[in-house]
Amino acid sequence: MRTTLLTLALLCSMAAFSANKYDNPDTLFVARDGTGEFRNVGDAVEVCRAFMDYHKVIFVKKGVYKEKIIIPSWLDNIEIVGEDVEQTIITFDDHANVRLEGTEHAMGTFRTYTMKIEGNGIVLKNITIENNSARLGQAVALHTEGDRLQFIGCRFLGHQDTIYTGKAGTRILFRDCYIEGTTDFIFGPSTVWFEGCTIKSKANSYVTAASTPADIAFGYVFNRCRLIADEGVDKVYLGRPWRPYAHTLFMHCELGSHIRPEGWHNWGNEANEKTARYEEYDNSGPGAAKEQRAPWSRQLTKKEAQGITMERVFSIDNTWKP
Repeated sequence: MRTTLLTLALLCSMAAFSANKYDNPDTLFVARDGTGEFRNVGDAVEVCRAFMDYHKVIFVKKGVYKEKIIIPSWLDNIEIVGEDVEQTIITFDDHANVRLEGTEHAMGTFRTYTMKIEGNGIVLKNITIENNSARLGQAVALHTEGDRLQFIGCRFLGHQDTIYTGKAGTRILFRDCYIEGTTDFIFGPSTVWFEGCTIKSKANSYVTAASTPADIAFGYVFNRCRLIADEGVDKVYLGRPWRPYAHTLFMHCELGSHIRPEGWHNWGNEANEKTARYEEYDNSGPGAAKEQRAPWSRQLTKKEAQGITMERVFSIDNTWKP
């Protein structure tokens, strides 16, 4: 009898120890000034249960959060919401030429992220993700590897390589976002739809560097977006192919005068002109003139453009309609 009671007591103790008080759909509150449950966004992410079957919101109050955050692959269905997009800022300052601690090696592009998202079904709203390093090399603000990600009303600030959509076959939606950078500041192999976004070039360079695999129909689709530039910036390409079969489409977009007449660049390799899939439809503005466009890019017909819907673009292995 005594042994049984001891066993029960031990089991109860273990259960109490292992219980996670945050294992519920309640909202978590983060405030840098100490008025929330957490002072850091990463700490709130850390307490979320693996493979949640419910929706969890992390509400982040106004403030500057200097953090390098990973949302790991075992976390799904998390929504991170900022109180004010211009005053709720997650920032870090790594760049590609920073030396890895204890080594002779530089960090390289893919470790420089401020936020890396490996989990699926993650949503960010009304928040700024920034890499505020000096212009000393590639410096990623957002690095994605998860599927079915949504960024709504967010800002992404950086210089070279601001957004890296890093895994082929994953699907991402940017809606009503602001994205700025210098060179190749939207790059990678994912399938991404940009709806109603503002894209700002801060230097004469390239907006996109897609690396879409040959067997995936869609890479980057920009719909009803506005492309603008800093003062004095007047020679910007819409894209260049990081890999041969890069796909990028601008449709119903407003293209500023900073966009070069040829529009697209072959990355110094004429062979890319035979494989890269660069398309436009019904764009407006001084940067949308068709007369001098690169002959290896395409202007879609009305019928072709009508067939390009978000549902179709996101139907890779299964249908996702966000």
